Amino acid sequence: MSSTPSNTLEKATVRRTGIVIDPRCGNHCMEADAPECPARLDVLQAMLREPAMGRHFVEIPARPVVRRSLEEVHAPAYIDRLEATAAQPRVYFDEDTSTSPGSHEAALLAAGGLCRAIAKVHTGALDNAFALVRPPGHHAERAQAKGFCLYNNVAVGARFAQHELGLRRILIVDWDLHHGNGTQNCFADDPSVLFFSTHRAFAYPYTGRLRDVGKGRGKGYTVNIPLLPGFGNGEYLALFQMILSPIALSFKPDLVLVSAGFDIHVDDPMGGMRVTPEGFAGLTRLVMNIADACCRGKLVMSLEGGYGLEGLRDSVRRVLREMAGLQTADTAALMASADPRRLAYPLWRVQRIHGRYWPPLADLGVRLSLMDRFRSLLTWWGAYLGS
Repeated sequence: MSSTPSNTLEKATVRRTGIVIDPRCGNHCMEADAPECPARLDVLQAMLREPAMGRHFVEIPARPVVRRSLEEVHAPAYIDRLEATAAQPRVYFDEDTSTSPGSHEAALLAAGGLCRAIAKVHTGALDNAFALVRPPGHHAERAQAKGFCLYNNVAVGARFAQHELGLRRILIVDWDLHHGNGTQNCFADDPSVLFFSTHRAFAYPYTGRLRDVGKGRGKGYTVNIPLLPGFGNGEYLALFQMILSPIALSFKPDLVLVSAGFDIHVDDPMGGMRVTPEGFAGLTRLVMNIADACCRGKLVMSLEGGYGLEGLRDSVRRVLREMAGLQTADTAALMASADPRRLAYPLWRVQRIHGRYWPPLADLGVRLSLMDRFRSLLTWWGAYLGS
């Protein structure tokens, strides 16, 4: 790890960080060439056995989620359908999502492991935690498996925190390459859950428009920032610092959950974005700052995407070290690399759309001339035609 002058960094605080990782989650197997595969957990388990890693973290044994918690998010008939897959060699739910006999147990452990991590952090037994689980969850709808996802782990975890632990306000941050359609739809009309998503525009699942702000009493509590390809460390951190932070500090969550997708890594085969392991550490630090300011550091992450195995391994390592206080990212230096031309249009649009719901965004002070808007629209339209 390269050294950085200490006067440019916040002082690291050592924290008790828990990890959920269960080999039974590797028994979920889709087709042989599926990018969401057991090898994703294999490389993470090997990384955790490194001498510099394992002794710093607390293992949280996974337990299957109880049906009551699943029914807070998913339809009973859908749960029954997923349970029935355990007796069948292969069931297809869509062109990207299928199950094997071990898939339902893995899905129960993924959601249940995240709930256990939330409970440990809530009670103070741990300061924060990362559920390294699969299958991922943020595309799963109330009655539909989708995009490699069976149960919506983060949505189940949020409702568990509210209904079993008595927490009121939950912030969900989703930095996956793909929009968390299932999570958004679960909480679209609920002002007790703030959903913030950065994702690639004009990409699967083709949801998450900037103007999708929630509905009914939940208007303003869905914040979508679709991005063109090419956004990297500086741009991502600047968006989190300038948009997420003021909104979250106004919302004052009792718990911060992160749908942590690593397919925005510069080398991810699904990608198009340019985030490095250092960038993921910086994003983690900014989210930790929010949790520190609002809820005594109560932060729990859940693994979503990330399909380049080396990039996934290296990025999760940096995130875990950041969470445990073994390092502190220089967020200022990372943000200094941002390209103002890439940031201007999304900042301007977010300010215009969400400023009515979140007054701190009025202080962004972004102004675009008519010509700048026209050029930005041409850029976005060109990306749409090429997608």
